[in-house]
Amino acid sequence: MLRLMTMRRAIRLALVTILFIGIGPIRAADLDPKAISIQIPKDIKWVSTPGGSEQAVVLGDPSKPGLYIVLTKWLPHKNSRPHFHPNDRYITVLKGTWWVNTGAKYDPDGMKPVPQGSYVVHYGKQIHYDGARDEECILEILGMGPATSTPAEQK
Repeated sequence: MLRLMTMRRAIRLALVTILFIGIGPIRAADLDPKAISIQIPKDIKWVSTPGGSEQAVVLGDPSKPGLYIVLTKWLPHKNSRPHFHPNDRYITVLKGTWWVNTGAKYDPDGMKPVPQGSYVVHYGKQIHYDGARDEECILEILGMGPATSTPAEQK
């Protein structure tokens, strides 16, 4: 009788273990798509830009009027030249150190570091330039489109 009870316990334990291993972590496919949308990093589509960064549009269309959110990935040792945007842009540094400067005179040695976790506002029609130094930097940029960029470098 004791042996039968021990065997039943062992079987129950094995079934519970198999059940938990089979379920594993919740996958996005297990969630109601009307309630939540998830893009894991490997599924984010990055597109190269002429200035040495990569961009992923996560909401809206920056080329059209309306709200947009983009992720910008500055690659090491890449940065933009002086330029401005027509509208304010709201930026959070998600990864790495972002390097920024203002004004029409291009001075990469004068760029200032903005650490991960910082929040920045680029005011519309104000000249700035930015990028990365020794490490990749990822930004989340939110704004109202169209998000054009007008060169403004003093030659």
